[in-house]
Amino acid sequence: MTTVNPAFDPATRRVVPLGGLNRTMLVIELRRMFRNRRTLIFALIFPTVMFFAFGSGKQGNEKLGHGLQGNVAAYILVSMALYGGALMAASGGAMVATERALGWSRQLRLTPLNPMAYIAVKALVAVAMAGLSVLIVNIVGVFKGTPDMPTDTWIYCALLSLVCTLTFASLGVFVGYVVPGENVMQILGPGMAMLSFLGGLFIPLTQYSHAVRLIAYWTPMYGVSEVARSPLTHELPWYAVANAVGWFALFVVGAAWRMSKDTARV
Repeated sequence: MTTVNPAFDPATRRVVPLGGLNRTMLVIELRRMFRNRRTLIFALIFPTVMFFAFGSGKQGNEKLGHGLQGNVAAYILVSMALYGGALMAASGGAMVATERALGWSRQLRLTPLNPMAYIAVKALVAVAMAGLSVLIVNIVGVFKGTPDMPTDTWIYCALLSLVCTLTFASLGVFVGYVVPGENVMQILGPGMAMLSFLGGLFIPLTQYSHAVRLIAYWTPMYGVSEVARSPLTHELPWYAVANAVGWFALFVVGAAWRMSKDTARV
């Protein structure tokens, strides 16, 4: 009579909790992200430099408008924090491209790790890295002293900026499943900058022509930038919320679709 090893007996094998999602895996993924110094330095330093460039001088001390508690420097601070967080989240999500190129994703599928747990880990790591970028830019703003806005407004803007980076974490995962590993940041980096300019993150939409504004309203960066700055500006059009939610849902569905295709190939 053949004896079945309990480790390989389907009747006795223990189901992995949460599909394999655990603290150890999260810590390992975070360490891997911190080793990517080029992306880390760019995403942390570039938004800070942009804040100093646009938020300094007399223009930064100008008030936003009648009845608003804040100045131009505060507006720029929130925008740069969102940009840094979005860039970090996108690059974190796009790490799936490198893992696919190295064959690591194939190895993971031989383990009990659930594909959705794998994506959840990538999203959590991306948001954690985005939070670091948002925190750094805000700390710089505190020490610089130029931004002028109430403390609660400062906190709400930072938290909303962090929530909005989920959209770009999903974008990074989606692009990571579509574009080869060696090309993903060559596309995401310039692409994020272009979306930021066009979506009104770097330059207010009032500075653009009517035709350009009509295009900007449909870009992924427009909705999240309006949401992140809404505690400061006290303005949040319904179509900006629809834009933010719509693009987030689209990127999540796109990432799930490409993941299912990639899983089917293995």
